[in-house]
Amino acid sequence: MDLPTQTRVLIVGGGIAGCSTAYHLTKLGFRDVLLLEQGKLTCGTTWHAAGLVGQMRPNRAMTRMSQYGIALYASLEAETGLATGWKQCGSVNVARTPQRMQTLHKQAALARSFGVEVEVISAQRAGALWPPMRTDDLQGALWIPGDGKANPADLTMSLAKGARQGGATLVEDCEVLAVRTEQGACGRRVAGARVRRGTGTEAVEQDITCEVLVNCAGQWARQFGALAGVNVPLYSAEHFYVVTGRIDGVHPMLPVMRDPDGYIYYKEEVGGLVMGGFEPEAKPWAVDPIPASFQFQLLGEDWDQFEILMTNAIHRTPCLETAEIKLLLNGPESFTPDGNFILGQAPGLSGYFVCAGFNSAGIANSGGAGKLIADWIAGGESPGDLWDVDIRRFGPFMGNRRLLAERTAETLGLHYAMRWPRQELVTARPLRTSPLYDVLAARGAEFGSKFGWERANYFRPAGAAAPPPTLGTPGWLPWVQAEMTATREGVALYDQSSFGKLLLRGRDALAVLQRVCAANVDVEPGRMVYSAVLNPRGGFESDLTVMRLAPDRFLIITGSAQVTRDLDWIGRQIGAHEVALLDDVSNQWCVLSVMGPRSRELLARVCPDDLSPAALKFSCTQEIDLGLARVRAARMSYVGGPGYELYVPVEVARHVDAVLHEAGDEIGLDHAHGRISGLVDAGYYALDALRIEAGRRAWGAELGPDDTPYEAGLWAGVALDKPGFIGRDALLAAHGRPPAKKLLSFILEDPQAWVWGGESILIEGRPVGELSSTGWSRAAGRCAGLGYVRGDAAQQVHAGTPVAIELWGRPVAATAWDDAVLRAVAIGR
Repeated sequence: MDLPTQTRVLIVGGGIAGCSTAYHLTKLGFRDVLLLEQGKLTCGTTWHAAGLVGQMRPNRAMTRMSQYGIALYASLEAETGLATGWKQCGSVNVARTPQRMQTLHKQAALARSFGVEVEVISAQRAGALWPPMRTDDLQGALWIPGDGKANPADLTMSLAKGARQGGATLVEDCEVLAVRTEQGACGRRVAGARVRRGTGTEAVEQDITCEVLVNCAGQWARQFGALAGVNVPLYSAEHFYVVTGRIDGVHPMLPVMRDPDGYIYYKEEVGGLVMGGFEPEAKPWAVDPIPASFQFQLLGEDWDQFEILMTNAIHRTPCLETAEIKLLLNGPESFTPDGNFILGQAPGLSGYFVCAGFNSAGIANSGGAGKLIADWIAGGESPGDLWDVDIRRFGPFMGNRRLLAERTAETLGLHYAMRWPRQELVTARPLRTSPLYDVLAARGAEFGSKFGWERANYFRPAGAAAPPPTLGTPGWLPWVQAEMTATREGVALYDQSSFGKLLLRGRDALAVLQRVCAANVDVEPGRMVYSAVLNPRGGFESDLTVMRLAPDRFLIITGSAQVTRDLDWIGRQIGAHEVALLDDVSNQWCVLSVMGPRSRELLARVCPDDLSPAALKFSCTQEIDLGLARVRAARMSYVGGPGYELYVPVEVARHVDAVLHEAGDEIGLDHAHGRISGLVDAGYYALDALRIEAGRRAWGAELGPDDTPYEAGLWAGVALDKPGFIGRDALLAAHGRPPAKKLLSFILEDPQAWVWGGESILIEGRPVGELSSTGWSRAAGRCAGLGYVRGDAAQQVHAGTPVAIELWGRPVAATAWDDAVLRAVAIGR
């Protein structure tokens, strides 16, 4: 068959992700779809995948994706006539430790909230479901009857046949050598590719033009992405499992079994067991670039690396001690820096999509992921809240190969490791630091990482060590409470230099922002405007603060992790004939936030300018002298209450910090719990708890592409009477319709109960949603949180409604309140 010279959609990669994408595009009516595979279908990593298929994912959107995939796999054979090996055998996930059992209870509560059938069972019941297993040291287990397994190669071939039946063309032995781009109406876009078909002297090269290119190149996706300047941060690691001979009692419908405390999983295969796992310290595959000729190949055995898995498996399944080991399979799999796969349109390059990086879970995820990417291509925008897997969650710095190798060794091991609340990744750090990093470290800062930035989570007293992780009340709470007290009663300093800062300037800068922003940003220079950024469905693409510096010059402040996303979103709205330049200037400015009722008193000691409310009104900004420096002061407060954000040139940040602390030493504060002297350094744990108490929403928690201002109860950033902004039509159309969900505030009744977020919300015993953010409320003297409720609960008024929060398998009493009343209610108590 001759290759076409043009196609509407060009898919690169013939593993399960590529075949699923082709299949789903044809289901949407696309006929001009061409899939190219450099070898044979499944020859990369698909053919040696274990084939476990589970439903449960950490959030609602990803769980729906997995549920769709299972429904697809169950019906595909009837559609195509090709067997998929799908068996709904269920899965058993066991717990060795009380802490693991607690997390299984939380997973079960979330699963029920997401509509997944799940049962918490005893160790004895787990043993009855999975007879080869030793159970005397188990705490219990989860039974998920809808889970199953599939044959990866057969499943992929069935998807491929379905794609061909739908009109797609799939071509093997055809390598893409280069990707061509061109200037489009709104920036660069994909134009085509140079390909080589065949091998040796028979090889023929040609060009193919296309409107859309989908990178489904698996472990080659990073190096293939580089051909078009697209950052696809993934890296291969050696991944192992053994295949045994027949074992008595092992049958085709034996459930999948996972023992995460032993880092291992099992499934039945031909009367024996496949046993693999995710060892705590993985082994990156240090081959770069990966040759195109690496097809249907494996790596050498490494029993030393596999030893910890084998030792744990013999303990859990003693039959392995005498079973025939037919094969130790070592096949490379690609892993990402955060353990989630990569989906979506590449930032800065229209028409280029990525569907890769499945972290050894490609069989489970590709059915649903192929549908999502097809919907994205067809609809022109993300079909839902896919932020956890969106390619725009990564910055360019994440493409560094040493960083990826180090991080891969960690993220593979975390697949089954016990994940503690707020646990931080430790590899490839520190990377991005403010000029105050070492200064804050010397003051006891305990750092976390966000978008590569090192940020102080909290400050330890002199001589104190960081407390051990826990599922209960954290050891750092008293230190964070002191920071919160300083913020509410005295003055505290937060280093928020990780804020994203974008500069938009030019003749048409205002026109662009008026389309992008739901608020009216046509204000006088020196004013600041908080604005929602909505998609055409009316959901939050982002939220940001716009400073108008001049008639044609705007500084846009956004969240640390949203920089790539916002650059891409705003950049795509700049028309071909508009004069507007958008730049990331995040590394040019530090942000030091001086918060609390004595913040103006502190600044008055080091600044000769008038910062009174009359001179510097709320949501206004002006340049001031501070010490020997010239900085921009903005009167606003994310934590609620009085405060100022100082935008400080990087080169004078240490000077400004020193001047503030010197002045702060002269300020003392007496209060009921002791004495705080001077200016107190505070971190993000305090900031997050205070913003929850103040009812402030956070993007990625309460705000996302599936959340509208109606549902979030957030109209402060929307001017519905302003025509022409993206999402306005959807908001007007939704006016008067009952919302599908509603954001509420929650206060726990028990001061000793500690919630971390993600807990299921129960009303009259029924799951109606889950907590999105939690923290200690200083005013209420107990934990508080925000969360969405769905269904009938979203139609009701809540003013102290009794509810329950399912905490580690037991309900704890709480009250629910509409909108952002938590602050008023808490203070009233």
